[in-house]
Amino acid sequence: MGFLWSLIIGGIIGWLAGLVMGRDIPGGVIGNIIAGFIGAWLGSLILGNWGPVIGDFYFIPALIGAVVLIFIVSLLLRSFGRSRS
Repeated sequence: MGFLWSLIIGGIIGWLAGLVMGRDIPGGVIGNIIAGFIGAWLGSLILGNWGPVIGDFYFIPALIGAVVLIFIVSLLLRSFGRSRS
């Protein structure tokens, strides 16, 4: 049950990060979950472990990490789109 809860919270974190950035995450629900998990990892590397813990994620660093991840991915996708034209 803990793994399922982590998937749900990871998806919510990815979805919230997409709302903050105003960009859709490629891959839909799976992309949101992946962005939430990678964002949580990235956020804890950059900011450490602090803030409220929800579903084994430190929520604030995870959200900030997911926003940074979506920003980087959107820049990469935009640059690859221009290079093919």
